[in-house]
This record gives sequence, structure tokens and C-alpha cells, in this order.
Amino acid sequence: MFLQILTSLILSLPLTHAISGTGKSTRYWDCCKPSCSWPSKANVTNPVSTCDKSSNILTDASTKSGCDSGTAYMCANQIPWSVNSALSYGFAATALSGQKESDWCCGCYAVTFTSGKAKGKTMLIQSTNTGGDLADNQFDIAMPGGGLGIFDGCSSQFGGLGGSRYGGVSNRSDCDSFPPALKPGCQWRFDWFNNADNPTHQFTQIRCPSELVSKTNCRRLDDDKFPIYTPTVSVWASPTPTVVAKQWEQCDSLLWDAQAACPSGTKCVRVTDCEFFFSF
Repeated sequence: MFLQILTSLILSLPLTHAISGTGKSTRYWDCCKPSCSWPSKANVTNPVSTCDKSSNILTDASTKSGCDSGTAYMCANQIPWSVNSALSYGFAATALSGQKESDWCCGCYAVTFTSGKAKGKTMLIQSTNTGGDLADNQFDIAMPGGGLGIFDGCSSQFGGLGGSRYGGVSNRSDCDSFPPALKPGCQWRFDWFNNADNPTHQFTQIRCPSELVSKTNCRRLDDDKFPIYTPTVSVWASPTPTVVAKQWEQCDSLLWDAQAACPSGTKCVRVTDCEFFFSF
């Protein structure tokens, strides 16, 4: 009896292998079948769902990727979306320090950005892919128009997507040419993410929210051992400028956390993504 009680207590204790750390985020959307969609990649309920060209869910997890002359693609419903100005949901390819693919496939993480235009915002991200070219603790966020990267399944699925191969589209209006199912994810980059350019972040592993699992149909079998994420704020407070720009000085940049305040009667005008100068 004592042994049974002790065993029950041990099984009820939370696991201690939930990881956390700091790293860098990037962006991509290559339309390819995600790595975690293949069978036996991890101890999960199901591999990550894939779709055909028309966004119909495929039932055979062994279907060849569209990036390899197959018919399986990343599902269009696996785009990022916002809950409020402080919180979003989404998916990413990951590479986590000290772990391997079987450890992170379908795992979920609370990722808070610590630099750039999205500083202070949080994304709840499910890992659906593995990036062989990623650095430790890098989250390559899946967002249409974020750039193809090293693979291209979008040409065979949609005839191609706009934007440069690395970096993607430059303006929100470029999203208008995207397929309707992908357009909101492209616009999210500018509306919620503030077009942040590869911001740094801190992250911690969490129990996967049902909102994410419902899109991928994948949950880790050890998922209940991780803490439930509880949002603390619902309104994002943008960084406040701490300096005032002098005449002809730069007042903003895609990489800056907050623009420099402009003198009274002037406004900040974009020249390039890295140069904004105030104007009368």
C-alpha cells in the first residue's frame, strides 16, 4: 500500500525538464510540410496536420512534402493571430539548446520579445518544425510573407508568394496579393508584430493552449506536466521615447525599441526602414 501511494505521489509531481532561456527570433513561410508532421518524430497524440494545395487536411502523415515534389503543405490555418495588443498565438520552427527534435516537436512556449518594435509583447508558440540552419534558442516564426528561406514549396502550391526570398515583403500593402487564407497572417506582421526585424526574446515552456492544438491536432504526451500560461496584461504599453531628436537627426528605425520624440510642430517621416527623419 505504501509503495502504491508513493508511486502515485511521484507520478503526480510536475516534471522539471521544462526549459527556458533567451534567444533570437526570425521569420519564414516556405509552405513546406513541417518536420513535426512526419510520423514518430516525438511522443505526441498525432503528427502536426498538413494540407493539400487547397488547404484540405490530409489524413496520411506519410504524404510527401510539396517541397520535394509531393502534395503535403503547411496548413494555412497555422498562421499567427492576435488576441489583444499584448498577446498573440502562432507557430515556429525551433532549435533549442541542449535538446533535440523529439524534445521540442509540438511543445509550446511563452515567448516575450525583448528588443525592437515588438518589445514587451508575448507570443504563445507551438513548435511545428525544425530548422537545420537555426542557432540555439532560435524561434523561426511562421508568418506568410516572412520570406521563404532555404526551401520553397510556395511556388508549387500558389505559384509563388511576393517578397524577397530572405526577409519577405516590405509593406503591409504587399500582403494584398497573397491568397485569402494567408493574407491575415501577412498583415499580422505589420499590425501586431509592428514589422519587428528579428527581435531578441526570452522564453519558457508551457502547457499547450487548446487554441494552438486545435490548429495542428498535435499535443505532446507529457504536455500536462508543464505550467499553464496565464496572461498578466491585455494592453501592450509601447516603449516611451526618452530623447528628443534635434533638427535633421534620425527619429526612428525598424530596429529601435522606441522612436525619438520630435520637436513640437514636427513629425517623423520614413526614408528607409532604418532611417526616419522628422519633418515640418
